[in-house]
Amino acid sequence: MTAAGDGPWLDDAAGRLVRPFTVSNGRTRPTVALDLVSQVMATGATPLGYLGPEHAQALERCRVPVAVAEVAAHLELPVAVTKVLLADLVDCGALTTKPPAFHHNPTDRALLEAVLDGLRRQL
Repeated sequence: MTAAGDGPWLDDAAGRLVRPFTVSNGRTRPTVALDLVSQVMATGATPLGYLGPEHAQALERCRVPVAVAEVAAHLELPVAVTKVLLADLVDCGALTTKPPAFHHNPTDRALLEAVLDGLRRQL
Protein backbone atom coordinates (compact mmCIF):
# COMPACT_ATOMS: atom_id res chain seq x y z
CA MET A 1 0.00 0.00 0.00
CA THR A 2 1.33 3.47 -0.81
CA ALA A 3 1.45 6.23 1.76
CA ALA A 4 -0.85 9.23 1.67
CA GLY A 5 0.43 11.91 -0.66
CA ASP A 6 2.31 9.42 -2.86
CA GLY A 7 -0.22 9.64 -5.68
CA PRO A 8 -3.46 7.69 -5.92
CA TRP A 9 -4.14 5.65 -2.82
CA LEU A 10 -3.95 2.08 -4.05
CA ASP A 11 -3.78 -1.30 -2.46
CA ASP A 12 -2.65 -4.24 -4.59
CA ALA A 13 -5.54 -6.40 -3.40
CA ALA A 14 -8.28 -3.83 -2.86
CA GLY A 15 -7.54 -1.37 -5.66
CA ARG A 16 -8.28 2.34 -5.20
CA LEU A 17 -8.89 3.15 -1.54
CA VAL A 18 -10.46 6.55 -2.22
CA ARG A 19 -13.78 6.64 -4.03
CA PRO A 20 -13.43 8.42 -7.39
CA PHE A 21 -16.01 11.10 -6.62
CA THR A 22 -14.12 12.01 -3.46
CA VAL A 23 -11.42 13.33 -5.80
CA SER A 24 -13.88 15.87 -7.23
CA ASN A 25 -15.44 16.68 -3.83
CA GLY A 26 -18.62 14.94 -4.91
CA ARG A 27 -19.10 17.19 -7.93
CA THR A 28 -20.39 15.44 -11.05
CA ARG A 29 -20.77 18.32 -13.49
CA PRO A 30 -17.85 20.25 -14.94
CA THR A 31 -18.12 24.01 -15.31
CA VAL A 32 -16.76 23.77 -18.86
CA ALA A 33 -18.34 21.76 -21.70
CA LEU A 34 -15.97 18.87 -22.47
CA ASP A 35 -16.57 15.70 -24.43
CA LEU A 36 -14.42 12.59 -24.77
CA VAL A 37 -12.45 13.90 -27.73
CA SER A 38 -12.06 17.52 -26.61
CA GLN A 39 -8.39 18.48 -26.63
CA VAL A 40 -6.86 19.97 -23.48
CA MET A 41 -3.40 21.48 -23.09
CA ALA A 42 -1.48 23.18 -20.29
CA THR A 43 -1.10 26.94 -20.68
CA GLY A 44 2.02 27.21 -18.54
CA ALA A 45 0.20 29.37 -15.97
CA THR A 46 0.63 28.33 -12.36
CA PRO A 47 -2.72 27.42 -10.82
CA LEU A 48 -3.62 29.40 -7.72
CA GLY A 49 -5.02 27.72 -4.63
CA TYR A 50 -4.96 24.11 -3.55
CA LEU A 51 -5.06 21.40 -6.17
CA GLY A 52 -5.15 17.75 -5.27
CA PRO A 53 -2.65 15.20 -6.54
CA GLU A 54 -5.03 14.16 -9.31
CA HIS A 55 -5.16 17.76 -10.57
CA ALA A 56 -1.35 17.79 -10.68
CA GLN A 57 -1.27 14.45 -12.51
CA ALA A 58 -3.82 15.69 -15.06
CA LEU A 59 -1.87 18.90 -15.59
CA GLU A 60 1.34 16.93 -16.10
CA ARG A 61 -0.39 14.73 -18.71
CA CYS A 62 -1.56 17.84 -20.59
CA ARG A 63 1.86 19.26 -21.50
CA VAL A 64 0.95 18.39 -25.08
CA PRO A 65 -2.59 18.45 -26.53
CA VAL A 66 -4.43 15.36 -25.34
CA ALA A 67 -8.02 14.11 -25.47
CA VAL A 68 -10.14 14.07 -22.31
CA ALA A 69 -10.65 10.31 -22.68
CA GLU A 70 -6.89 9.74 -22.70
CA VAL A 71 -6.40 11.80 -19.54
CA ALA A 72 -9.13 9.76 -17.82
CA ALA A 73 -7.47 6.51 -18.87
CA HIS A 74 -4.07 7.59 -17.53
CA LEU A 75 -5.56 8.81 -14.25
CA GLU A 76 -7.62 5.63 -13.98
CA LEU A 77 -10.66 7.70 -13.05
CA PRO A 78 -14.17 7.81 -14.52
CA VAL A 79 -14.56 10.31 -17.33
CA ALA A 80 -17.14 12.30 -15.33
CA VAL A 81 -14.62 12.84 -12.52
CA THR A 82 -11.83 13.64 -14.96
CA LYS A 83 -13.99 16.27 -16.67
CA VAL A 84 -14.57 17.99 -13.31
CA LEU A 85 -10.82 17.99 -12.58
CA LEU A 86 -9.98 19.34 -16.04
CA ALA A 87 -12.68 22.01 -15.75
CA ASP A 88 -11.12 23.11 -12.45
CA LEU A 89 -7.81 23.53 -14.28
CA VAL A 90 -9.46 25.44 -17.13
CA ASP A 91 -11.24 27.71 -14.62
CA CYS A 92 -7.95 28.64 -12.92
CA GLY A 93 -6.21 29.27 -16.26
CA ALA A 94 -3.83 26.30 -16.13
CA LEU A 95 -5.46 24.51 -19.09
CA THR A 96 -6.96 25.54 -22.37
CA THR A 97 -9.43 23.48 -24.36
CA LYS A 98 -10.56 23.23 -27.92
CA PRO A 99 -13.16 21.10 -29.68
CA PRO A 100 -12.00 18.08 -31.66
CA ALA A 101 -10.32 18.77 -34.99
CA PHE A 102 -12.96 16.84 -36.93
CA HIS A 103 -16.62 17.69 -37.24
CA HIS A 104 -18.27 14.53 -38.53
CA ASN A 105 -21.99 14.15 -38.38
CA PRO A 106 -22.42 11.29 -35.86
CA THR A 107 -25.39 9.97 -37.85
CA ASP A 108 -23.56 10.05 -41.19
CA ARG A 109 -24.31 6.69 -42.84
CA ALA A 110 -20.81 6.32 -44.35
CA LEU A 111 -19.19 6.94 -40.95
CA LEU A 112 -21.48 4.47 -39.20
CA GLU A 113 -20.82 1.82 -41.87
CA ALA A 114 -17.05 2.32 -41.52
CA VAL A 115 -17.32 1.84 -37.75
CA LEU A 116 -19.44 -1.28 -38.24
CA ASP A 117 -16.94 -2.71 -40.73
CA GLY A 118 -14.10 -2.07 -38.30
CA LEU A 119 -15.97 -3.79 -35.49
CA ARG A 120 -16.72 -6.80 -37.69
CA ARG A 121 -13.03 -7.14 -38.56
CA GLN A 122 -12.19 -7.21 -34.82
CA LEU A 123 -14.60 -10.09 -34.15
